Amino acid sequence: MSSLLGSTRFSFLDRSRTRDGYDGPQALRDTVALARTAETLGYHRFWVSEHHSVPGVAGSAPTVLAAAAAAATATIRIGTGGVMLPNHQPLVVAEQFGVLASLFPGRIDMGLGRSVGFTDGIRRALGRDKGDAQGFAAQLAELLGWMDGSQRVHPQVHAHPAEGLRVPPYVLATGEGAAVAAAAGLPLVVGDLRGRGKLVRAVEEYRGGFRPSAWSKRPYVIVAGTVAVAGTAQEARRLLIPEAWSMAQARTRGSFPPLMPAERIEALTMTEKERGLFEDGLSGHLAGTRETVTAELERAVEETGADEVLVTTSTYDRDALVDSMARLAGIAGLRRQSPGFRRGRPDKGP
Repeated sequence: MSSLLGSTRFSFLDRSRTRDGYDGPQALRDTVALARTAETLGYHRFWVSEHHSVPGVAGSAPTVLAAAAAAATATIRIGTGGVMLPNHQPLVVAEQFGVLASLFPGRIDMGLGRSVGFTDGIRRALGRDKGDAQGFAAQLAELLGWMDGSQRVHPQVHAHPAEGLRVPPYVLATGEGAAVAAAAGLPLVVGDLRGRGKLVRAVEEYRGGFRPSAWSKRPYVIVAGTVAVAGTAQEARRLLIPEAWSMAQARTRGSFPPLMPAERIEALTMTEKERGLFEDGLSGHLAGTRETVTAELERAVEETGADEVLVTTSTYDRDALVDSMARLAGIAGLRRQSPGFRRGRPDKGP
């Protein structure tokens, strides 16, 4: 085990991708099962995501899914990666996390993003428009005000049961969003591991502009990206194939299909454009054997000074996915737990 990686937290994000032959409800059940796996392997936290009207992605209600994951686990921190704040009223978000934190004290993370629906139709259905993202800083400040009790639109309006609860907030952002996180004194989640130079600059700017707050006394950086570990480089590459092909289809045909088995994709005859997009989707991720991934992770953590690595891996073969998670846990020196194991005190760190 690397001493550098051994002092770095490792967590997992699942986007509830659907698979060919399996429906959306099964994808959500798979996510809950994966939360239990992450807990058993010793990962620090497990997050779920928010996507609206995206074929191939079942995770549209992250706080609801987070509740299911928290109920199915005992020790791992559970959160959102993230709730897209422009899509919601801050009061409602505060209330939802207040309920989660009340039911699962000391285990809930409030990961917040600034993206809006990616098409005009989705934005209209959500009652939002692209301009809403520009008010992210104000929305974030209002949400935190509901949480700490300083928000007062009316003396009789309170965010029950959230007010006064310590639910750690995290900002998922780059560029202007990272600056918002720094000004608010909040931990930052930034990705991906593919654009290392750009990533390093974003982290440096965040740390340079960070203002200590009641939520975080120092900068805290979580670096996110796709990681796949297997016995051979070829096996690790096969883990990436289903998502790479799905993304290629989205960019050529406008659809985002369920994940297909790697062997079926490898047998396809692709157009030149599809092949180019497919190969691009396979590149830049941290994928390979234990030795290769260890070296790449060490480099990423050293260059960014990351406090934590948030891993995501979308693939068709669930057994291969669990094997990759277990191999990564070994690289990181995570302590395997028995199902249902409970620590004496919940973790209160970022």
